[in-house]
Amino acid sequence: MSLRARPVIAIDGPAGAGKSTLASHLARRFGFLNLETGAMYRALALKALEHELGLDEEEPLLILAETTSIRLEPQSDGNQVLLDGVDVSTRLRHPDVTAAASRVSVHPRVRVWMVEQQRSLGESGGVVMEGRDIGTAVFPDAEVKIFLDADPEVRGDRRFQQNGTAQAAESASKEAVVREMRERDERDRNRAQSPLRPAHDAVVLDSTALTLEEVLAQAEEIVRSRME
Repeated sequence: MSLRARPVIAIDGPAGAGKSTLASHLARRFGFLNLETGAMYRALALKALEHELGLDEEEPLLILAETTSIRLEPQSDGNQVLLDGVDVSTRLRHPDVTAAASRVSVHPRVRVWMVEQQRSLGESGGVVMEGRDIGTAVFPDAEVKIFLDADPEVRGDRRFQQNGTAQAAESASKEAVVREMRERDERDRNRAQSPLRPAHDAVVLDSTALTLEEVLAQAEEIVRSRME
């Protein structure tokens, strides 16, 4: 039984499901801090790219992680991410970093290290944490768990529209974005450490046929019912 004075809201789900938007909304709505744990993987991936490390070799990545400082500073419009004291928030959104983070995150010992960092950030409660394994590995005792999902085609289309025309040129086409989304799903769902799956006590919220307003409203109701 958790002894936290304020709850942890865990939001998990595949890439492009809208977790960041939902987490930011719920944090504002209930007065909690919004901690985007996926940004921590992207920060480590960025450092690996800068050091020209192989993303498929676990040992060098783990050594790098153990000498790395990643801090999330909640702001009114999201998290400021400090990598070894340097603000890398904007750089983390670039396609090369996003792709690298997906490869870095499959390594079991890297995930163990990352889970320890994430637990320290949210152990006092009063936070909304979003990622792939918050409700199953980071905070299995979270008071509220939501698994946000949607069909890959829908998630790919949303990501394509979100990227805009400049980044769309890099992605080549919407079909390429959907294909990348499916490949990322495959890695996330089949990795050895903390595979992507709903926690047994999570509420699964499928947004495939829902508007953003409907998703936010349903999520608010889930939070209220669990907190009561």
